[in-house]
Amino acid sequence: MAKVNPEFATELTKYGVGDFNACFNCGNCTATCALSTNDSSFPREMIRYTTLGLEDELRSSLKPWECYYCGECSQECPRQANPGELMMTLRRWLTAQYDWTGLSGLLYRSLMFTIAALLLVAAGVFLFARSTGFDAETMLHTGHRFEMLAIGAVFVAIFIPNLLRMWYFTIVKNGVKAPLKHYFTALSELFVHMFTQKRAKDCDNKDNFRWLEHFVLVLSYLSLLFTTVFLNWFGTGSLFIIVLGYVESFLIFVVTTHFVSDRIKKNKALNTFSQPSDWLFVIWLLLMGLTAFAVRLFIDLQLLENNLWMYIIHLTVLAQWALIIVPFGKWTHFLYRSFGLYFAKIKSMQKPA
Repeated sequence: MAKVNPEFATELTKYGVGDFNACFNCGNCTATCALSTNDSSFPREMIRYTTLGLEDELRSSLKPWECYYCGECSQECPRQANPGELMMTLRRWLTAQYDWTGLSGLLYRSLMFTIAALLLVAAGVFLFARSTGFDAETMLHTGHRFEMLAIGAVFVAIFIPNLLRMWYFTIVKNGVKAPLKHYFTALSELFVHMFTQKRAKDCDNKDNFRWLEHFVLVLSYLSLLFTTVFLNWFGTGSLFIIVLGYVESFLIFVVTTHFVSDRIKKNKALNTFSQPSDWLFVIWLLLMGLTAFAVRLFIDLQLLENNLWMYIIHLTVLAQWALIIVPFGKWTHFLYRSFGLYFAKIKSMQKPA
C-alpha cells in the first residue's frame, strides 16, 4: 500500500518552484517530450506522484534523471504548471535523499547556510595561508596535495555511500534482481552518458548547440582536473602541459560565461527559474577556469611571488568547489544522472515475469 505524505508538496517547494498543483493531467507534457516513450513516460507521472505525496515512489524512480530539461514541456503546458522545473526540483530533492550526511538538503533549502559554509571554507584557506607565512612554494605544494586528497576523500566518504543509497532505493527496493553480468554489460551505458551526455543531444534535437556546449564543458573540466591534479599544471615546466591547461581553462571560462549570460537574460525555459544552487554552480565553475588561468599566467610571468593573493583567491574557490559544490551541490547531477541511466539500462535488461 502506497504511503501518502500530504505535506510533501509544501516540503518540495523548498527545493524549487511549486506551481505543479496547477496541473490538471492533460498529458501535453508527456506528448511533447522527445525522450518520453511508452515504456518510460514522464513528466506527467512525476507530477501525479508529487501531487499525491508519494515519496517512496518518487525516491525509487529514475525518471527525474532521464529528463535533460529542454523546457518544451513547460512551454506547452496550458496551465503554466512548469513540469520541466518540477523535474529539476525533484532532482534536487533526490540528491538530498541520497546524501547520507544531510548536507545537500540543508544547502538546497537554506541560502544562509550555504553562505555560511562558503565563508567558513574561505576563512580556513586564509588561516592556512597565514600558517605558512604566505610562502608561495609551500602553498602551491600543499594546494596540490589538497586537490588529490579532496578527490579521494569525497569519492570514498561521500559518493560511494550515496551511490549505494541510490542503488538501494532504485534497484533493491524496486525488487530488481539483476545478475552481476548485467552490471558489467551495462557499463558502456554509464560511460557514454557520463562523458558525452548523448541523451541531451536527443533531447535538444532542434538545437544541438546546447549539447555541444555541455560536451565541451565536460571534456574541458575533466581534462583540466587531470592536468592540474595528475600533471601538476602549476608546478610543471612542460610547454605542452602548460598550453593544454591554458586551453582547457579558457574553454571553461568561455562556456560558463555564456551560461551565466543565459541565466541573466532568462532567454530559455530552463533558465526561467534559477535557484541559488544553479547560480552557485555556474559562477564557481567560471571562477575556477578564470582563477586557474590567472595563477598559471602569474607563474609564467614570475609575478606570483609578489602577488600571492591571486593564488589565495584560486585556492579559496577550489576549496569551496571541492568541499561544498562537488559533493553536495548541483555538480552531483552529473554523477547521479549518469548512474540513473546506467541503473535504468540494468532494469530494462530484466526479462518480464
